[in-house]
Amino acid sequence: MPHDRPFEVIGFHSCTRKIGLAALNGEIDLNLSDNPWDWLGKGLYFWEQNPLRSLEYGIESALHKQYNKVPIETPFVLGAIIELGNCLNLLEPESLALIQQAHSELEMVHNNLGTPLPKNDSVNTGNRRLDCAVIKHLHKSAENKPNLKYDTIRCAFVEGEPIYKTANFTSRLHIQVCVLNPNLIRGFFLPRPINTYNPYLKKDFNIEEYLKEHPQKPKES
Repeated sequence: MPHDRPFEVIGFHSCTRKIGLAALNGEIDLNLSDNPWDWLGKGLYFWEQNPLRSLEYGIESALHKQYNKVPIETPFVLGAIIELGNCLNLLEPESLALIQQAHSELEMVHNNLGTPLPKNDSVNTGNRRLDCAVIKHLHKSAENKPNLKYDTIRCAFVEGEPIYKTANFTSRLHIQVCVLNPNLIRGFFLPRPINTYNPYLKKDFNIEEYLKEHPQKPKES
């Protein structure tokens, strides 16, 4: 077992209540997300040890503040026990070096074809197409290398505003886990306390009621 990452992690997935309960009851399998803006490529995305951020994301999706092909209707937080397996752990230098190499290779491919590289614009649009393309290139170039066939990807995500002037800590700093091999999800659970993490378990989400209870701060000009 490598010394530089945990063997298992607890993750939290944001989804609509109907999907979450069906997965929890073993009625369906979750679909892997595969969009050009998915920064860690194709997979199932989880917030590591962060159920509140998972709930926040679900609410933001329901409010249409997060871009999703199908917005979440009733926010639901699904807990999961995830075995990392062969993990591309982007919190350690060896894995970061692989990403850097994959970017150089992808850049060379596009130069030879005379086509521009995809671009990131995460500040304004949440567009992380370059990161996604680099990860997918790494997977493709490793198709014939069993030791580079990954089950999961784990990475810190810098999000939000600095929590104080000149801080390197941001208000939404977190770790994401992207699961490529769903067989390593050892089980799902309903996180407790339920009223904290799943306040919409027994009632529908109503946008007007939520906005009335949580007035939105005006954007600074």
